[in-house]
Amino acid sequence: MRHLIDPLNFTLEETTKVLDLADRIAESPEVYSHVADGKKIATLFYEPSTRTRLSFESAMLSLGGKSLGFAGAEQSSATKGETVADTARVVSCYADIIAMRHPKEGAPLRASMYATVPVINAGDGGHNHPTQTLIDLMTIRQRKGHLDHLTVGFCGDLKFGRTVHSLVNSLVRHPENEFYFISPEELKIPDYVIEETLKPNHSFYKEVTSLEETLPKLDILYMTRVQKERFFNEEDYVRLKEQDPRAAYFDQVQNGKYIRMALIMALLEIPDPLTGRTVL
Repeated sequence: MRHLIDPLNFTLEETTKVLDLADRIAESPEVYSHVADGKKIATLFYEPSTRTRLSFESAMLSLGGKSLGFAGAEQSSATKGETVADTARVVSCYADIIAMRHPKEGAPLRASMYATVPVINAGDGGHNHPTQTLIDLMTIRQRKGHLDHLTVGFCGDLKFGRTVHSLVNSLVRHPENEFYFISPEELKIPDYVIEETLKPNHSFYKEVTSLEETLPKLDILYMTRVQKERFFNEEDYVRLKEQDPRAAYFDQVQNGKYIRMALIMALLEIPDPLTGRTVL
């Protein structure tokens, strides 16, 4: 049984296979409309989310399955003291796969240690958001045709932006990618990303503060919002939340559904009806 807690849980080859399956689903969604008949996904969301939770539910429904779950910690037995481990054990009796978002880093990993079904990390604090990483990779590959030899700029909240950390971890596995990190000092990329990811992979990177000066060098600009829920000081949030008004965000909603459809199929070992093979 496999889980997706960190983007690097999948090898580069496995990641490519998931992206390829998502592309096939996007081209012929009707072919996949009943591959998960009788299967259920539990969406356990301990913090607010609309797009991610609905995307997982839509993905399972589009495969012919069903969904159940909750959309806030106050709606769960956590209010009565139930642990993540016990919730994972219980929900495993009701569902075939779990998608969990939790404000505490490591919570989905702990759930995966006790669940008897696959667990997908749908975001844990400022740590990882692996399904968003797959969506980012799919979108970049659609726009540029490849995932190597790219100059990628990350702008905004690089300190708390888990999507940034996850995407950097994945892009360094592709050769000759270069990175520019554009942010104020308070929101700069964490040292651990540099020391544990960029330097060991001998990746070129540069930390800068000016978007205008950096933009002409980039193939991809990845914008992030300044996240109020990660701040302890309201005044700091208000001061730092404004971004360049010219920033354009990727339209990735549709890709999100296709990636999560592919991921559900992969982790549940559902064969692709077009190839007759499973992804993992």
